[in-house]
Amino acid sequence: MRIRTTVAAVSGGLVLSALAVPVAQADGGGVHKPTAAERFGVSRAATSAAADDELPVVSKVTVNGGKSIVAGTTTGAQTFTVSLTASHSAGIEDAYIDLWHGRDRTHVDGVFPPNEQNATCTPVDATTSTCKLTVTIDARRELFMNSLAGTWHVTAAAIAADETGSEYWNDFYGTHRLQRASKLTADAAPEPVKKGKTITVTGKLTRANWETRKYTGYSTQPVKLQFRKKDSDTYTTVKTVKTNSKGDLKTTVKATVDGFYRWSFAGTSTTPAVNAAGDFIDVK
Repeated sequence: MRIRTTVAAVSGGLVLSALAVPVAQADGGGVHKPTAAERFGVSRAATSAAADDELPVVSKVTVNGGKSIVAGTTTGAQTFTVSLTASHSAGIEDAYIDLWHGRDRTHVDGVFPPNEQNATCTPVDATTSTCKLTVTIDARRELFMNSLAGTWHVTAAAIAADETGSEYWNDFYGTHRLQRASKLTADAAPEPVKKGKTITVTGKLTRANWETRKYTGYSTQPVKLQFRKKDSDTYTTVKTVKTNSKGDLKTTVKATVDGFYRWSFAGTSTTPAVNAAGDFIDVK
């Protein structure tokens, strides 16, 4: 990923690793995002094509198998597949997919381009191909701002195998989530406990802080307390509790039967869902 030099300069201990990534300034002081001409070697964009030109039609784009990309504090390089299905009467010659973060092309603070110069396109039939590329994200070097978590734009592009190199290019084809890894704990006590007595269930919800390289508490988040009987495989929700300013959870319940208590977090746009391991309570 290419980054802003202004950001790298204030990143403290992460300055050296940040500056190790190539920096390219775009108009507006942001990160340089590849254009159609740079990718396909043509000068005109799809939007400037003549009205009677046939453009490729992109019907499907998949990033990481549809799963969110999740990075922790020590996560190394993750390489995942991106794919695109497109069609044109002359067939498809090449495709391009990237992930980028920002308001628009002149305000970009992160870009993850594909690793390959050309996509691997496999024909579905005479006019349609599915093209694959890979993208690599190295969290330790490239994710150093918590503001990078959340929704990223997905660029989708394809060029036809016709004489004029007809192309489709859309910087806002779709979106994909890049999230800060989460952790959740649960502890029920005392144990063993007499039937009908009160037990206290505590826990803590934390998530990766890419700026400090530590896990820190996720505050004011609703988390469900769930229970399953000893001989059951299904958890049911007992109540919902919000984390405090440090990500801590605490509540009380009456002990009735042997079983497991856990906390369950549904996730947010920046943080994935997570379940704590169940903590067993022996009811006498």
